[in-house]
Amino acid sequence: MMMNSCVMGAEEIKKDMDSWPSDLAYEQWVALPVSGARPSARYKHAAAVADENLYITGGSRNGRYLSDIQAFDLRSLTWSSLKLEIDPSADKSEDSGLQEVLPGISDHSMIKWENKLLLLGGHSKKSSDAMIVHFINLETHVCGVMETSGKIPVARGGHSVTLVGSKLIVFGGEDRSRKLLNDVHALDLQTMTWSVVEATQTPPAPRFDHSAAVHSERYLLIFGGCSHSIFFNDLHVLDLHTMEWSQPQVQGDLVSPRAGHAGISIDEMWYIVGGGDNNNGCPETLALNMSKLVWSTLTTLKERHPLASEGLSICSAIIDGGKYLVAFGGYNGKYNNEVFVMKLKPRDLSHPKIFQSPAAAAAAASVTAAYALAKSEKLDFPQIIDLNFNGVEKNVPKKDINLEINAIKEEKVVLESSIDEARAENSRLREKIDELKSNHTELSKELQSVQSQLISERSRCFKLEAQIAELQKMLESLESIENEVQILRRQKSALEQEMEVSSTQQQGSGGVWRWIAGGT
Repeated sequence: MMMNSCVMGAEEIKKDMDSWPSDLAYEQWVALPVSGARPSARYKHAAAVADENLYITGGSRNGRYLSDIQAFDLRSLTWSSLKLEIDPSADKSEDSGLQEVLPGISDHSMIKWENKLLLLGGHSKKSSDAMIVHFINLETHVCGVMETSGKIPVARGGHSVTLVGSKLIVFGGEDRSRKLLNDVHALDLQTMTWSVVEATQTPPAPRFDHSAAVHSERYLLIFGGCSHSIFFNDLHVLDLHTMEWSQPQVQGDLVSPRAGHAGISIDEMWYIVGGGDNNNGCPETLALNMSKLVWSTLTTLKERHPLASEGLSICSAIIDGGKYLVAFGGYNGKYNNEVFVMKLKPRDLSHPKIFQSPAAAAAAASVTAAYALAKSEKLDFPQIIDLNFNGVEKNVPKKDINLEINAIKEEKVVLESSIDEARAENSRLREKIDELKSNHTELSKELQSVQSQLISERSRCFKLEAQIAELQKMLESLESIENEVQILRRQKSALEQEMEVSSTQQQGSGGVWRWIAGGT
């Protein structure tokens, strides 16, 4: 979202050598040694570089909207708080939010225009149906509300704001009722008049907390963001001349979905820092070549690094002739208030010799055709190739022509070598694929063998279960037989006892009669 991006200041900043760390490595983030007090840690603030200072406005912390404006001196590396004054020309009878100087606000956007900082939209306790544009005069420190006219867009936060010439282009966001938006509006800074941008083709899905950039003062690029359930990693382009949306194919490194990241464009490069998906922060710093539509990863930070956060800000500045990215704030489970800088590698913006030679027009045309195929819509960035099709001047010395031809031949050799390397790499990849296919076949055979073994084992299990059931039945029948044997044993024992009693009685009766007979 452009609330966490800013435009690079035109003036060059001379750093204080006693304050700045020496020998900064290229494309590595370094925390600056800040002197004195620091502002409150926060996220979803807005930032801009102007007059050798990094300005921070608003933001959120623990659910509370912040209303302060802080200035970080990029020479001495010290913070100071700006004391703002209410615009004396404001109508005090109107409830325009001026009575509290600058209201607490977050998820807003901030752009430097002339000697002012312009703050657009955002969420705050003060409700408004339409988008409000606040201003801060950097010379007088007077703040107020800009009067705008035309078709003013609905109030929103988490939108993007991009400066194109003297117009601000607003895209997307989330309104007060949490409705997601994908509309486009333009604010003419010369007349302060709003207009609706009507575009054709398929626009990006409604979203907020995305990022936006402009290329060649013509193409508006939208990346990432989220809905209430989905995080995006798609790239959309709006041609501001034809007013057509497109979603071109991109190449290079794989980019994970993210929202709440920060983005800043310098020349043809678009730098993306941080963001996340509510579970994990994104630790990589990305760069998109907007002419070639190729993603690359500059560096990857450790997990839980302060820059692997959502709602951070990123700006750029020229310091002692070098280009720097300047990041502040963010939240990744902890609010951050450190200032990080990255020194960018110098880039040669001149085109390769092969593109400067008229004899290489065919090669350049093939590059243009390949780039056109990489897009689903007609999107011909005018800065991709700068060719001279008028041929070589008649008065060019033969020696210079020979030198040019030799240079082309050398570049041809380099290109052929690159092609050979690509073919060798393709051959290695094919061998790897064949090896993987062979392994896959063997694993499939092993899997089938294991499956057949499992089937046979299941059959055995079924048989064993049947045998166990039969044995259980036999055991149950044995128990009943044992019970009957016990009953028979008891009956036998009772019968034997009866027989003994009967025998005893018979013996006793016979003796008496013998005694009687003997007496007679």
